[in-house]
Amino acid sequence: MEDDQMKISCGSKRPRSAEFDLHWSEWQLLDSILPTGGFAHSFGIEAAVQARIISSPDDLRTHVIHVLENTGSLLLPFVYSATVSPTLETWHKLDRMLDATLTNEVSRKASIAQGSALMRVAAAVFTEIPSLKSMREISLCSGTFTSHHAPVFGIICGLLGLQSEISQKAYMFVTTRDAISAATRLNLVGPLGAAVLQHQIGFVAEAMLKKWKDRPVEEACQTAPLLDTVQGCHGYLFSRLFSS
Repeated sequence: MEDDQMKISCGSKRPRSAEFDLHWSEWQLLDSILPTGGFAHSFGIEAAVQARIISSPDDLRTHVIHVLENTGSLLLPFVYSATVSPTLETWHKLDRMLDATLTNEVSRKASIAQGSALMRVAAAVFTEIPSLKSMREISLCSGTFTSHHAPVFGIICGLLGLQSEISQKAYMFVTTRDAISAATRLNLVGPLGAAVLQHQIGFVAEAMLKKWKDRPVEEACQTAPLLDTVQGCHGYLFSRLFSS
């Protein structure tokens, strides 16, 4: 186990070459075509609709902003810490901390499902980074990893060579994209309206990024308790389209 960790730590930085532009991997990581299961989750939007918390476009915008605020305060510290130290030891530590932090069972299961899928896909797609496959195999064999999404995303960004600020901004973008996509499929907003909303929310997300970026995991906190409560009710919905 220790030998494997040493090999992974030593081989975590991938060499740059003239034949391969690193940006292609970065863009692919953010592409919605990557089968990570993100579109199976609504970030509490579906439950909020049925609870009549969301009943207008303004309500939807407010909810998405709360999702981003909570993402920045609670999850960005894990993305940041994993990006600056993309090792197996760091991943294990952050994974256990986040698992203990998420008391909402619905969001906890969603995080594990997306993180496990992302690590599986990344190990298969980014074959130029052999440590990804090694880390995944060790995590599966050890049985002590839950593979939460934020640390996994940070680990992959770190191994791809993304700067910490870019990885945190990318995580905010993915969250915004998936939340607004869920709203579109729930018929809360049309495709064009969703594109306009995503553009408008981008300015808010940038401000939140500046507020919450580069924080240690010890400062991770929940800033939207109502959102957490509503999302926790998702499992009790009589009929539902999304997993969470």
